Formats: sequence, structure tokens, C-alpha cells
Amino acid sequence: MHSDVLIIGAGSAGSVVANRLSADPARRVTVLEAGARVTDPEMRRPELWPFIHGRRYDWAYRTTPQPGLAGRSLEWARGKGPGGSSLVHAMAHMRGCRADFDRWVEATGDDRWSWDALLPSFIRSESFSGGADAVHGADGPLPVMLPGPDLSSPLVTDYLAAWESLGVARIPDHNGGEMLGGTPNSLTIRDGQRVTVSDVYLDPVLDRPNLTLLTGVDVHRLVLAGSRVSGVEVSLHGADEVLTADEVILCAGSIGDPLLLMRSGIGDPSVLSAAGVDTVLESTGVGTNLHDHLLGAGTLYRSARPVPPTRLQLSESMTYLSLDGLSVTAGPADIVVGCVVGPSASESFPDHGVAPGEGYTLLFGVTNPTSRGSLRISGPDLADEPIIDPNYLDTEHDRAAFRAALEHARLVGGSDALAAWRDSEVLPGASVSTEAEADAFIARAAITHHHPVGTLSMGASDAAPVTPDLRFRGLSNLHVVDASVIPSITAGPVHASVLALAESFAARYPA
Repeated sequence: MHSDVLIIGAGSAGSVVANRLSADPARRVTVLEAGARVTDPEMRRPELWPFIHGRRYDWAYRTTPQPGLAGRSLEWARGKGPGGSSLVHAMAHMRGCRADFDRWVEATGDDRWSWDALLPSFIRSESFSGGADAVHGADGPLPVMLPGPDLSSPLVTDYLAAWESLGVARIPDHNGGEMLGGTPNSLTIRDGQRVTVSDVYLDPVLDRPNLTLLTGVDVHRLVLAGSRVSGVEVSLHGADEVLTADEVILCAGSIGDPLLLMRSGIGDPSVLSAAGVDTVLESTGVGTNLHDHLLGAGTLYRSARPVPPTRLQLSESMTYLSLDGLSVTAGPADIVVGCVVGPSASESFPDHGVAPGEGYTLLFGVTNPTSRGSLRISGPDLADEPIIDPNYLDTEHDRAAFRAALEHARLVGGSDALAAWRDSEVLPGASVSTEAEADAFIARAAITHHHPVGTLSMGASDAAPVTPDLRFRGLSNLHVVDASVIPSITAGPVHASVLALAESFAARYPA
């Protein structure tokens, strides 16, 4: 089977790229997806997103034990099936702020990755509930809902008022270029149900005769011929075969992409040799620069009155803050505090004693961590478990910023404006007051925010695995289009920026 373009991965980025590139009827596009179509009705229910992880449509990765997290190993959910991680994420739609994309430009030397240059791609991707304006689109595939007071929890309404009482600005939404301030989360929900990227980008165009989606495909390795990828070794319907293509685009994500490359003999020779794989193409940056957001789960309060069940997806509002002061409204975000309409705590605190309806949580975290980890293969085969080491909280910057985030969560949690809700602080509790006690609590409370990026970073340097135009260095017909190329994480959830990245790539294809 031969294609003009072979896309590996039908997740969020792959769905966008498949839609846009197959719009040319002369271009034969094939998409390979490891997972099957997901029919679980609970996947559609926004409030159940934390409880569907670990099901058959989750890759269910796990990190190595983390010294910075008191030796804990974290579960990393990643979606498996058409739609990818939009099957399992928290549905929050936050583009990031201008300062985030300034770092992309600094890394790549290419203005195409600036906020202003990406804005048309953001607009093209969305159908915003508030209608079109200078920064929002109303005609794109993905519905983006900004909840009004009829849907937001009364707890969240008071939470946002509490920030305002402390001098923090109320902003219209998280997607206007500046994120500092408080607002309800914009969500990819329509008619009360989760919307996946496959729903709106890939599925509606599968009747195109030049577009083929193959599910249940195990992709073992790339086949190289000189400086080109000549084919892909796969298992399909129980048979092994090689699919060929003129162009190959990796969209398997920050974990799947580098693992496939390493199994194919592309990466750091020392890593490959340790896993029993011969080096075909040396690229020492493959699998490095891994980073992710952590959230402290959490600052947990017993409520003085019943907390109504969420009508959205539990985590209803994130407030982004500058450590230069609560009143700062422009520039990079340093920390985040989020309001969860229910009790939420890491596995370290199973006996916190707060039942649903009896409490609420203020999550807290660092938006731009400087700790960097790595990802590598343990063996040559698809079944060999990956070694995922995000190296959380390795830098003093991250530890100090996390302490500040905890302080800000307790500041708003203990404010007069939330007095009517607050009965008592269950976690971390009065016993946590010093820096050392805060660090120890954070190490036990921190959980992943499910935003791994950077394992195939794009950059101007020859050391970067991917060029600024998303071509893999050393291979003329291989591109990478997903969160793995992000050189520095955006302040909020990365999903919206991945969609814009894919839209930008497709609009310029072929370069």
C-alpha cells in the first residue's frame, strides 16, 4: 500500500493534519492509529474525565520513581484511539500567552511561532461560543464554550470574586493573548458532552476517497533508505507488512514519536545500544527536554455548606498569576491556582475524610517549569516498556515557585470572600508552615497535569531534532507535528497550542 502522505497517529494533531492535507483530492493520505474507535459513553461525560483513565483507550504509561516527588511514580494517561488524548483530557482550552510563544521564537529563530503569527491558526480551529472577534473564531471545527453563570458552580463564582477582592483582575477568558487573572475555563464541550478532535476534524471527512484511516495498527519502526523514510513496518489485522509513502508525518505525541524513532535506530547511540538497537541515524536530542506541568492536589477544604455537583468538568476555573504582584495583568504567568468543585487529593492522602459534596480543592502549580527529563526505550520492540523520567522538581526555580503557588492557594482559600464556604483547611493543614514542611507536602501532593512536551524539540540549533519548519533533521521526507516539538511549555494546557501548530503546518504544506 502506497500513499502520498502517511500520518502516524490519529490524535489531536493527526486529525487536524489529515483533514487539511486530504482537502486536496489529488493527494492520497493514509492515517495509522494504534487504538480502536471509542464507544464508551462515560468518555463523553465531562465530569467523569478523571475516572476514565486506565481504560482500554488509555496507553496508561507510568513514570520512573521521582526523587522530587518523595520517590513516587506517576500514572501518565495518554489517549489511544481516533482523537488521541482529546479522549481523556480535562477539556480545558487555553492557548497560552504571548510570552510563551516568544520563547518558541527564541528557540527557533522563526517568527512563524509567535503569538501574532499563530493567531490565524487559533482562530481557524475554533467555533467560540461568544462569537467571532479579533481573537476568536466562530466558523472553525472545534466548539469552545465559555461557561456563563448558568453553568458555573456558585463556589467558582465566589472563588473568582475572592481573587478580585485581593486585587487580581477578572479577564474575559484565557485566550486573548494575556492570561494573568481569573476567569472560568473555556471548554471543548457541546450540548453537555465532550467533543474530541476526531469528532470534528477527522470523522466528518472520512468519506473522501483519497483519505484512509486504519485503526488497530501497531507501528514497529520506520524503514530508512539513505536520507529518506521509504516505509513503515506495521502489524495490521494480524499480518506484518511495510507501508510506503512519499512523505511521512509523525503525530503520535511526545511519548509515541521518540519511542518509534528509537526503535528505528534513530537517536542517541548510547541509549540505543543499551536497548539493543543499532544506530542508523544519530540524533542525540531524541527523547530529551521532556517536561510537564505538575499540580498540587491539593489545598483541600471541608466546606461549611453543601457543594453542588459540577455541571461542567469539576476543574472549572484556573487563575494565572505573576510573582511580581497580584495586580500584574500582562507578561508571563509564573504560577496557577485552580478551583475544583469537589475534594481532590493525590494518592498520598487516601484518608483525607472529605466526601463529594462536603469539600472543595484549590489546585496549585508552576506554569513554566525549568526541570527537564528524558524518555528512552528499554528494548527494541513495541512491547518493551518505555523509561519515562520527567525529573520533576529538580531545580530550585521549580521548588520555590511551587511553594509560592501553595502560598497563593492558601491566600485565596483563607480569604474573607470565601468565608461562607470555608469550614476548615484539611490539607495541607496547620502543621505545614515552614519551607521544609511545604516542600515535603508538595512532594507528596503533586500530580501530573497531563501535558508532556518537548521530546523532539524544534529549534534553530543543529542539536535540535526538528527544524523550525517541523522537518526531522537528517531525513528529508519526515515531519513531526504534535506536542513533542514544543521547545518550552505554554502556561496552560497545551492542547489548544497543538491544534494551532498543526493548523499552521498544514497551511504551509508543502513548504
